[in-house]
Amino acid sequence: MRRNILLLFLLSLFVMPARSQEAPTPAQGSPFSQAKFVPDISLILDCSYLHRNISDEQNSGLFLPGYVVSREDALPRESFNLNYAEITFYSVVDPYFELFAVCHLSEEHFHLEEAYWLTKKLPAGLQLKAGKFLSSFGRINELHTHYWDFADRPLVHQAMFGEEGLNEIGARITWVAPTEIYLLAGGEMLMGANEASFGRTGFPLPQEKRSISSVKGPGLFVGYLESSVDIGDASVLVRLSGAHGTTRSEEDFSSGAPMGRAFAGSTTVLGGALTVKHTLDAIRYISLQSEYLWRHTDGTSYFNDFTQQVQQSALDNRQSGLYAQAVMKFDLRVRGGLRFDLLQGNEVTENGQRRDLPENLPRFSGMIEFNPTEFSRVRLQYNYDLSRYSETNQQLNRMTVHELSLQVNLAIGAHGAHSF
Repeated sequence: MRRNILLLFLLSLFVMPARSQEAPTPAQGSPFSQAKFVPDISLILDCSYLHRNISDEQNSGLFLPGYVVSREDALPRESFNLNYAEITFYSVVDPYFELFAVCHLSEEHFHLEEAYWLTKKLPAGLQLKAGKFLSSFGRINELHTHYWDFADRPLVHQAMFGEEGLNEIGARITWVAPTEIYLLAGGEMLMGANEASFGRTGFPLPQEKRSISSVKGPGLFVGYLESSVDIGDASVLVRLSGAHGTTRSEEDFSSGAPMGRAFAGSTTVLGGALTVKHTLDAIRYISLQSEYLWRHTDGTSYFNDFTQQVQQSALDNRQSGLYAQAVMKFDLRVRGGLRFDLLQGNEVTENGQRRDLPENLPRFSGMIEFNPTEFSRVRLQYNYDLSRYSETNQQLNRMTVHELSLQVNLAIGAHGAHSF
């Protein structure tokens, strides 16, 4: 008996050290645990049902006179729509950098909407950002779609920056001033690929045996100044923005097609934004927001006539517009709002002769939304649109468009809090 006990004791001396050398489990704090390196990931899905008083074919032919023409594939269709799905990745890289990426999914394509790094520890209130990102021009351009108070982009932003907004590859630097009130200044160097106001790609002029060169290097520069103060229970945010860049555009011109057009010149866009948020109590608030944009485009327009001859003219455009909205949060789950859009100025001059284009193009919108939780939203919105025109026999005809949409937006995964 004593002999058996002695053998068991000696055997345990060999087994215990062997167990202590086994690899620790993740629960024991392994430095190689994959869970420690997984970034924050979220998925946002946006769907809607749309009713419109005109057909999709009629709607795709409407345009804003003197502005960018709406693309058919960018328009929401009658009945059910899968507007987008958005996958977001975010992580702290190390004590010096953060990394952020957004992938945009739709039925037709998958593309990288944003992908950039951000510094964390630069001195003197400085911060650098580089990659592909939404420009901080104005108030709403840098906000993703699910941040918006309404289902669609304000009309003046659609007209001047297109359906995708000012989304560019480049770099940004910001500086927060060491003052008692919040004061931020920023500058961006961007490639300038935005087709609505800028563009990079050149085009040939065969008859003159030359070509308009493409833009090399950064072609767009953006600057902005932002300040915020608290007045009683109200927070006031003001931002002034400016953008200047080279402009290249071409539509059926290089192919020699009749009526094909091209343009080479420069564009300046100036903007001012004001947001006032008045807090009523811990839950309820009233938010007032408005932006005004002014654009000046100057350069040479090229036009293919019906004899396949290229005609040139000096083009000078001065256009402007604004939106103003009021949104109220009534209780923990319900919000409602009204928005007024107006394309105000539309002065297009060719060779010193002003074109007869309509001005004061309005749109009126109203919305009511129910938020069961912070991860889900159901929104009903109505648009009364008087801004779009059709063209028949070179005559512009204003169309009255009524739109009623029911939108559902859902989010899962880790997602940061929305900004002010």
